[in-house]
Amino acid sequence: MAPNDSAETTGNAADEATGTMAGRRRAARYVVPVAVAGVAAATIGLVPALADSGDPDLPKITAQQLIEKIAASDTEQLSGTVKISTDLGIPSLGGLAGSLAQGDGAHGGSSADPQEKLTELASGTHTLRVAADGPDKQRVSILDSAAEYSVIHNGDQVWAYDSKSNEAFHATGDKASGHAEKRGEATVPDGVPTTPKAFAEEALKTAGPTTSVTVDGTAQVAGRDAYKLVIKPKQGGSTIGAITIAVDAKNGVPLKFTLSPSSGGKAVIDAGFTGVDFAKPAASSFTFTPPKGAKVTEADDAKAQQQAGKQAQEFKVPGGPAGLDGLAGGKGMKVIGEGWSAVAEIEAPGGRAVPTSPKSGDVPPAAQQFLDSFGDKVTGKFGSGTVFKTRLVNALMTDDGKVYVGLVTKDALVRAADSAN
Repeated sequence: MAPNDSAETTGNAADEATGTMAGRRRAARYVVPVAVAGVAAATIGLVPALADSGDPDLPKITAQQLIEKIAASDTEQLSGTVKISTDLGIPSLGGLAGSLAQGDGAHGGSSADPQEKLTELASGTHTLRVAADGPDKQRVSILDSAAEYSVIHNGDQVWAYDSKSNEAFHATGDKASGHAEKRGEATVPDGVPTTPKAFAEEALKTAGPTTSVTVDGTAQVAGRDAYKLVIKPKQGGSTIGAITIAVDAKNGVPLKFTLSPSSGGKAVIDAGFTGVDFAKPAASSFTFTPPKGAKVTEADDAKAQQQAGKQAQEFKVPGGPAGLDGLAGGKGMKVIGEGWSAVAEIEAPGGRAVPTSPKSGDVPPAAQQFLDSFGDKVTGKFGSGTVFKTRLVNALMTDDGKVYVGLVTKDALVRAADSAN
């Protein structure tokens, strides 16, 4: 295709283009070391963009125009299959995962609870079947070889069903709003993205001067023509190398989202349609009746059971979960730097050191083995500590009770900690 015209895009223009996305779902939260709070470290601005040649041959479009096309997309009906692969570089939980699962069961939790089940999307490769019909009807099903897990949102009703355990979870009215966002696309609880559109909007909904955005040719995704929008940090030190979004040339719906790490290698997140249809889905897609014999857990019951379990655990392990939980919501949190290189500094309540030594007795052996498997000891002006690494989010836990976390490299974390001391 012929080269596209360049587009001058400013922070103000970006705000207008992404303004319609304000208030939409929160970014997906990924597993990080014990009690470490994530931080939204990426803000994006727009720079002149030029589309390279590619296949298929499509009309000229600038980066600004393509972002506006995404923002203006009014597609509310679709169905299709999405493949999501996530590789955060986190070691297998092994026995720790099993013990945690047993703990949940001991407190009466449901295996069908979306807030528990959908953490599976944070690792490995999964095939999802999605459907949407306007803002009040969505369905997402996670498929595997022998079972299926589904979340169905229909008006003020949310059902989730795990065929493997024959358990169902149910929420109604206001409670349902906490388990399914009312959006014109397939969604799952608490802002966990399950479609390329959801991922793309998180990457585009804020704007700033720290990012370049370009159109880099064309592609075919799920049999549909698409433009490729590429987002790259202009700053050094980020774990994110580039984000590529394949945007449907006809209706502006993102069809594929790929996040590549700055360290190279396979994508951290690769989510794309393998098949998609923009016709109205069958009404039966959004109806659900629990199968005979299924165990049904109501949202109120699940909340009470979880709270009881938490209280029991805190009573049995003095200073354990209660102290750790305080890290994420503790006072004294501040952000060092800006844009893609931003780092959150979190101070443990009372300056208590993060328990990373098995001698302290605060960390079970299985958890300690998990933490040690991806931790590096570091020193600097701040003193000493341990950096816990994934391919996307890294966290530095200092020996004096501070946590530095962001979408940045180990060296960037150490520099941030040094600058704060």
